[in-house]
Amino acid sequence: MWPPGVNRSVVMALQKNTILLGCGVLTRAGTVAAVQQRYSSSDIQFLSTPSVASLRKGRGGRSSFSGNVATVFGASGFVGRYVCNRLGKSGTQIIIPYRGDHYDVLRLKVVGDLGQVLFMPYHLCDEEAIRKAVKHSNVAINLVGRDWETMNFSFEQVHVEGAHRIARICKEMGVEKFIHVSALNSNVDHEGYLLKGGSKFLKTKGLGEEAVRDAFPEATVFRPSDVYGQEDRFLRYYAGLWRHQGLLVPLPKAGKDIWKQPVYISDVAEGIVNVLKERDAAGKTYEAVGPRRYELCELVDWFHRVMRKDESKGYIRYDMKWDWAFQLKARITEFCPSWPVNSLSRDKVERATVSDVTTGLPTLEDLGVTLTKMEDRIDWELKPFRADRYYEEEVGEFEPPEPPKFISAN
Repeated sequence: MWPPGVNRSVVMALQKNTILLGCGVLTRAGTVAAVQQRYSSSDIQFLSTPSVASLRKGRGGRSSFSGNVATVFGASGFVGRYVCNRLGKSGTQIIIPYRGDHYDVLRLKVVGDLGQVLFMPYHLCDEEAIRKAVKHSNVAINLVGRDWETMNFSFEQVHVEGAHRIARICKEMGVEKFIHVSALNSNVDHEGYLLKGGSKFLKTKGLGEEAVRDAFPEATVFRPSDVYGQEDRFLRYYAGLWRHQGLLVPLPKAGKDIWKQPVYISDVAEGIVNVLKERDAAGKTYEAVGPRRYELCELVDWFHRVMRKDESKGYIRYDMKWDWAFQLKARITEFCPSWPVNSLSRDKVERATVSDVTTGLPTLEDLGVTLTKMEDRIDWELKPFRADRYYEEEVGEFEPPEPPKFISAN
């Protein structure tokens, strides 16, 4: 019985001119006209090449897959947030191991498309968790670091032992590219200004580079100078009230003969991501520095001019070496149960006494990065710290702050 409304003669004609082949249909009209093959979602299709890159999909951007799977250690930090955003923008799948509260990394979920950002808890001393984090990755980026020591982690445990452990496991698990972020001046010997023996942060960063090279000789190392940007610990460190002594600002040597070369955070993140496309980056060390060198006293004076807290407001800077009250404040702050107020610690003060030194190694410009001038960003970055910031001034009411003197890095 044919269902009502179906023309039997038409159906019979179609049956005479078709041959069913599995789930495909071959239509004949004297000769074969076309062949159409339909696949079920449960069918297994083997890849001709089993590499991750063979899974590339899309034309670029967050809603595509570039073929790279990157594990980012230290993604919840200042640099890590920008690096993850750049990776997600290029279609990289990101695996984010995190320690502590998951709310610290929750907002990184939106840097990539649905399913492209994956989270997993880990501990820096848990080798099995690290192996699980890099098991499916062809890229690993180590951004783990501490600005101050805690009762849980010392500088040596984080910068040396932790970096070596991550690099060794990445090598064992077959990770193709390993990127390690160190610090500028980590290879510079210097005498202590306030601390005997100098900065432990810089020394352990240098030892960490050697440990990474020992475990993963092809690793790419970045040495950034002071990094500034939103939620940084450079501009906000000098702009914060805790760094001041009232209207006074204690600086090592009053800021004289100390040269800094700050670099913008987006430039650093772009350089790290560009390494993924650079074939000759294996085993190299890059110095991530800004395009201009400034004397520390010029920088701090400029910051206060931009914040409208200059000499007219009573601002004075002086040599901190004989200010025992400030040194005691830095010492007491280290005993805070969570983190030092305004990230002030004796080691951070000691780091500020070391001038930035470049040694002719490749820079961000060699990775195709156009460096951002600090003068183009400083007004925006320091606007929240401006005096009387709720006052709605008229156009031209205040003179533009005088820019600092500088030396071009080129």
